[in-house]
Amino acid sequence: MDEERALARRQRHLEELCGATIRAVSGQPQLQWRGGRLWRGAQRLPRFAAHLYPAFGQADLGSLRGAADGLALRVSRSDSALHRSVQPADAVERLVFDMLEQFRVESLAPVVQPGLRRNLEHRFRAWSDEFVASGLTEGALGILVFTVAQVARTRITGEELPEPVADLIEGTRFGLADVLGPAMRELARLRDDQQAYARVALDLAAQVGVRSRELREQGDAPEAPDAAEAKDGRNAFEWLIEPDGGEGDALPAAASSRGCASLEAVGYRVFTRAWDREVQAAALVRPQLLSELRQRLDALAAASGLHVGRLAGQLRVLLARAQPDGWEGGHEQGRIDGRRLARLVASPAERRLFVEQPHQPLADCMLSFLIDCSGSMRQHAEAVALLVDSFSRALDLAAVEHEILGFTTGAWNGGRARRDWLRAGQPRHPGRLNEVTHLVFKARESSWRRSRAGIAALLKPDLYREGVDGEAVQWAVARMQGLGHRRRLLLVISDGCPMDTASENVNPPGYLERHLVDVVERARARGEAEVMGVGVGLDLGALYPVSTAMDLSQLRGNGALRELLALLARTH
Repeated sequence: MDEERALARRQRHLEELCGATIRAVSGQPQLQWRGGRLWRGAQRLPRFAAHLYPAFGQADLGSLRGAADGLALRVSRSDSALHRSVQPADAVERLVFDMLEQFRVESLAPVVQPGLRRNLEHRFRAWSDEFVASGLTEGALGILVFTVAQVARTRITGEELPEPVADLIEGTRFGLADVLGPAMRELARLRDDQQAYARVALDLAAQVGVRSRELREQGDAPEAPDAAEAKDGRNAFEWLIEPDGGEGDALPAAASSRGCASLEAVGYRVFTRAWDREVQAAALVRPQLLSELRQRLDALAAASGLHVGRLAGQLRVLLARAQPDGWEGGHEQGRIDGRRLARLVASPAERRLFVEQPHQPLADCMLSFLIDCSGSMRQHAEAVALLVDSFSRALDLAAVEHEILGFTTGAWNGGRARRDWLRAGQPRHPGRLNEVTHLVFKARESSWRRSRAGIAALLKPDLYREGVDGEAVQWAVARMQGLGHRRRLLLVISDGCPMDTASENVNPPGYLERHLVDVVERARARGEAEVMGVGVGLDLGALYPVSTAMDLSQLRGNGALRELLALLARTH
């Protein structure tokens, strides 16, 4: 588990470095790299050429930097609207066409930046090695696409073709001479004119598409890998990139294998709210058991060595701002106090005739914790309870209004909501299909001392079932509205994507995940709240633009607290 958490943190760090590179090279500050994909704000961009997506756990730093440079050139040197308007529908033709456009923009890399050009070549050569290692060049269709890619890049960018690669593609290259020769000369000549270049690229892609269809008819197309091959990586290498939505899609809009319509066509809906509820968490636990759980949490806090007073001071610095607090007289500078002018007549040497307006640090801010109480979070219950309990004590000392909330479902596998759906004849596209339960562990108007028993309810194992994250975020954000706070911060503590089995089984893939991304973006765009993700041993960057991966095992050494404070500092 520690190794997995370390890997998640390393991946997040590398993604941040890649994102910084992409922004620097492209000059577009809104671009981010998270979850293995390129985003423009909350808008996930489509996948480009296959060699731009190295595996973070396996690729070297040179490959990651080359991929980042390639993506930066693509978004800055290519007209995406023009490219989308003419790209072919056939998968193989689209693959070739997209690859040729990427080679064009990479050939435009400035000569005065040799390091960038080396990064691009290094990444493509690494991808080529992975392609060969995957075994795809052993099939006729694989070697066809591989040959076109190698020859095209060599002619368009002017790079030399490595000898082993030249030997591998020699036979196929000879057979394609009548197709590749004229096209390559034109592509190299037209690389500064995307529209003219695209016409030649489309013709070449169409000819490759004809060859690929002939191979399929002859039965020489690659088959899907079996389980053993996929497990050891052979043939699991992604080279045919299916379309996953154009620019503007936040998540793939794939069709469900169960015959559901696309996510955009269906939209988010709820089959029934009859069984939804909002409840005080303490009310779900017997008083005697609640007392035992509180004692257990107190013992954990005593053993942790967390310094609540120091944490309160750090939170005050992060969340408070200086605000005027009345007027003070008797100063030697400032504004003249008319009430003291008589003293100047009686005592010309008197200097304490001024008033000043002192400022006190006041936290005009509300902070809410929203805890994912799905089944997989049960193993983290003690650590999460200790974390939010310590923060609640410190926030009280810092005079910061705050809440501790949670979300789960009233039952596994849909419960009474699914039963109602079955009785209604199982209508298509029912939307969310479970009993949502929103939990209040500590309300805003209640102090930590009065809510300490409710916070201990986090340790009750049977609270943890499934999770509908998007609606929970909506609920938590709505509770912050209309209270007059300058800042509203929502920290969502979770260990993964939304998961409700009943809803996922009857809706398009990614249904709940897409809704969560939409809710987070809407809250940001409307200024309703700053929503941040706190991943428990997992990166939540694909769901929350501002997020951190936290190792809760570091609570004893205050490491987890520092990570959370650093997250709050990023929004300060």
